Amino acid sequence: MFSRWTNSHHSQENDSLQHESMVKELRAALGPLADRSLKYCTDACLSRYLEERNWNIDKSKKMLEETLKWRSTYKPEEIRWDEVAVEGETGKVYRANFHDRSGRTVLILRPGKQNTRSLANQLRHLVYMVENAILNLPQGQQQMVWLIDFTGWSLSTSVPIKSARDTINVLQNHYPERLAMAFLYSPPRIFEAFWKIVKYFLDAKTFQKVKFLYPKNKDSVELKRSYFDEENLPTEFGGKRILEYNHEEFSKQMLQDDTKSATLWGFDDQRQSIGNQQYRPEPICLAPAAG
Repeated sequence: MFSRWTNSHHSQENDSLQHESMVKELRAALGPLADRSLKYCTDACLSRYLEERNWNIDKSKKMLEETLKWRSTYKPEEIRWDEVAVEGETGKVYRANFHDRSGRTVLILRPGKQNTRSLANQLRHLVYMVENAILNLPQGQQQMVWLIDFTGWSLSTSVPIKSARDTINVLQNHYPERLAMAFLYSPPRIFEAFWKIVKYFLDAKTFQKVKFLYPKNKDSVELKRSYFDEENLPTEFGGKRILEYNHEEFSKQMLQDDTKSATLWGFDDQRQSIGNQQYRPEPICLAPAAG
């Protein structure tokens, strides 16, 4: 028994050393990086890209360089709440005030509460919320969990297939290994037609992370309990908590986070207001770099 444990321990140590070596190799292959690209490319970040590309240096480098190019033009870290707040008015995507059992940030998505028509701004809002979830990850935690509530969803509120594909591409290509699990809670039967097409846009790893939960299915209930404490979980997901989305309160929280993000990325941020009132956020402790 002891010999099996020591062998396993040595094997883990060897893997860890090998991974560290590959992170250094990838960093060397990338060459000199400037400013925000350098800040983005933490060791943890490089590890995620290596993990996503099965520890192949060339493929990881190509993927990461494409992300750096995308970030330099899309500038996700510069998106501010006042630019996307209209998208958040119905609470169709927001960061929950509870975590899963592993302490991961939880994003709640309610596609039935779609309230706008601009697909570009909808994507910008989702990117903002993903960046915000990363900003608020506890120390040592790399991934988030998505809870998707289908109340009120219909084909008329669903995004076009092309938009769904574009959104999936952004998330898969530029946020590798950020999603721990996406739970689709009690989707209506009509969603199956949409899913049959959309699932082909997912890579194999992401596909494995998408789980359908049904309230009367025993396996679903067990899976949900393994990830969430029912005391924390909203009633919409079969939990015991009443959760009302308060847009004004959430906006104040996002404005504080905008200041935190601006400090983290090293730029000044004075564009914050709620309605016509200027809002000066309180000082807030910095989270570790979102890499």
